[in-house]
Amino acid sequence: MKVSDLAIQKKEDQELVALAQEGNFGAFDTLVNRHEKRLYSHAMRILQNREDAEDVMQSTFIKAMEHLPQFRGEASFSTWVTRIASNTALNVLRKRNGLESVSLNEIVEENEEGFIPHPEVIADWRGDPSKIVEQRELQEILDEAISNLPEKQRLVFILRDVIGMSISETRDALGISAANVKVRLLRARLALRERLTYRFEDPQKRHLKTHSHDGDEEKSTSAKILFQSYLTG
Repeated sequence: MKVSDLAIQKKEDQELVALAQEGNFGAFDTLVNRHEKRLYSHAMRILQNREDAEDVMQSTFIKAMEHLPQFRGEASFSTWVTRIASNTALNVLRKRNGLESVSLNEIVEENEEGFIPHPEVIADWRGDPSKIVEQRELQEILDEAISNLPEKQRLVFILRDVIGMSISETRDALGISAANVKVRLLRARLALRERLTYRFEDPQKRHLKTHSHDGDEEKSTSAKILFQSYLTG
């Protein structure tokens, strides 16, 4: 049975994946449109190069299309495709450093998680459009803080805390020692803690638009929940 374009656009990712696995290209196009901006931003965090990030995004969806028949739904499509993007970007990074690429089997694993906001934020903001907008604003602030880290610290932080790689995986990816991974990660976390504390503890330094003092306090509290691991160490 043919599903209309409008009906497809309203479906959840899980339903779109099932349709795409049955050969519905419109369903896969909807998945691409839904996730391409986020995956581009994710690749930019790692590579800091627009052309490379664009290539990674396109390659990610090609790989996702090729391996969609093997996707079992053990993780969400969003998590799965983010992992593909992470490893595709990591391959670009490894080539820059003259290191071996990630194997295809590693790329399509489903059981890896990326950055996940604190559960209190997810529970509190679910289904509220205004809160979703605020969450995006807060995520942009974190992205900006990460992008301003020195490159050595930024790469370790992304591989360890955003992508979720182990110390040994991060060590091999960057061609540095495990001790260097730990030192750079600590420095990155401390730098983020300092910048985010400065941003949210001082009302004069907040960059989120608001119309009332109560709104200021609510957003500051939400920000602290979302970023609590970086604010408290």
